[in-house]
This record gives sequence, structure tokens and C-alpha cells, in this order.
Amino acid sequence: MNTKILLAASLIAVFTVGYYAESAVAFAQYMGNVGGEGQTGSYTLEEALELQRRRIESAEANPSSGSGTPYLDAGGVVGATLIAAAVFGGLSGAFLIRGRSGKYAAMGRG
Repeated sequence: MNTKILLAASLIAVFTVGYYAESAVAFAQYMGNVGGEGQTGSYTLEEALELQRRRIESAEANPSSGSGTPYLDAGGVVGATLIAAAVFGGLSGAFLIRGRSGKYAAMGRG
């Protein structure tokens, strides 16, 4: 009986979150210039194309800069993976060592 209620409540929660999540969509960017008094305007097509042309020229002028994703940095992909593996590996090792001894360890195993 308890598992049926828990399953039903979980399904209701999932569908409720899914229903309300669609109305809380955040847009990543808007095309606007912020003025001195905080007002926002909008890019013209020519301004947007000029900005993109400058970005492409900058990327072509500096091919060694790459995509900007620092893979071997501690804040990058590989660095973050190694740090997470070290932390969780250390925790699992500590639990393994502590679990092999103590009050509730199986008799005859340590």
C-alpha cells in the first residue's frame, strides 16, 4: 500500500514539475544595447552582422586560441573530472576501510 502511494505521489510530482517548467523558460540572450539610463534598444541587422564578422576575424587571426574550453585546466573538463574522481574515490575508499572493521562487521572477517 505504501509503495503505491509513493509511486502515485512521485508521478504527480514529475508531471506537475513538467507542466510548470514549460512556462518558466529563460531566454539566453536578447539583442539589445543598454543605454546610459538603463534603457534597452535593439541591434540593427547591420550591427549584428558587423559584430559576427569581427568575431570570425578574431578567431581566424588567433588560431591557437581554440574554442575557449580549457580541457587540462582544473576548471576545465579533464581537470574537473580528475578532481571529482579523486574526491569520490577517496570517500568510497574511506567507507570501504571503515566498513571492514567495527561493531557491526561480520565475525571472523577482521
